[in-house]
Amino acid sequence: MTASAPVHFHGFASSGAAAPGRCPGCADAEKLAFGFDFAFQPIVDVGSRTLWAHEALVRGPEGEGAGWVLGQVNEANRYRFDQACRVKAIKTAAALGMDTRLSINFLPNAVYKPEVCIRTTLETARRHDFPLDRIVFEVTEGERVEDGPWLASILREYQRCGFLTAIDDFGAGYAGLTLLADFQPDIVKLDMALVRGVDASRPRQAIARGLLRICADLGITVIA
Repeated sequence: MTASAPVHFHGFASSGAAAPGRCPGCADAEKLAFGFDFAFQPIVDVGSRTLWAHEALVRGPEGEGAGWVLGQVNEANRYRFDQACRVKAIKTAAALGMDTRLSINFLPNAVYKPEVCIRTTLETARRHDFPLDRIVFEVTEGERVEDGPWLASILREYQRCGFLTAIDDFGAGYAGLTLLADFQPDIVKLDMALVRGVDASRPRQAIARGLLRICADLGITVIA
């Protein structure tokens, strides 16, 4: 993080027709064989003690955990699920009157052409008057992506559209510092396994201190 940028921490709380040029299947983005909802986890700025963002966490219609929902996602419906998540997260946040940033996880392997696949998201944000610069698209570093430069190109396109970008679970996935060298997101979220117990672990302190220094040099905000 930069000297002026806060370190943020997670808490927990619950809470038509296809346009020309749109990817095939976008019109059916919300037609899935299973239902889902969201819980919104607050991210707190510890310096100002204010809510900085909410992360949309997928849940089943009866409160089932994320594993229940994601267990029903497969190759055939991955794209429609990814699109439906974006639409429903924005619609729900707007209906709740959310005035913080909204962080949405996306599946990079469900994106074909980022400049086309993002159109439904843009339309939804405009329809519900949700500012683009308050939407954060995050990808977990644990998501196996064989083509790192391809992931970087997706994130660059999202930044170009006016969204914020984040890499989640940093320090525990497949890409690590190589991804950070190819692309500098707006936000890096340190992996929980690295943060937990950091007060009593010199190795964790050294690694966290090093990552903070790197992010400061690159102008990246850090979330723990």
